[in-house]
Amino acid sequence: MWLLMFYVYVIVSNCKGLRFYVGMTSNFERRIIEHNNGHQKSTKAYIPWQLVQIEEFKTRKEAREREKYWKSGTGRERIRIKHT
Repeated sequence: MWLLMFYVYVIVSNCKGLRFYVGMTSNFERRIIEHNNGHQKSTKAYIPWQLVQIEEFKTRKEAREREKYWKSGTGRERIRIKHT
């Protein structure tokens, strides 16, 4: 049986200053390629992006809750501290 997993990822760009982006997907390899090919409007101006963190979840709900945390003020601060 094939089990669909969900991922919350953090990518970083050093283009135009240090930028972080947090996202959720069921296929992180494809998603990173999309970011680096300019298919995402919010990340297009800061290509290239590099994956710095990924977390795996069994349900979309769990992943969405974690994504919300990383996008909160506290989560963003922890990402900056961890990856700078």
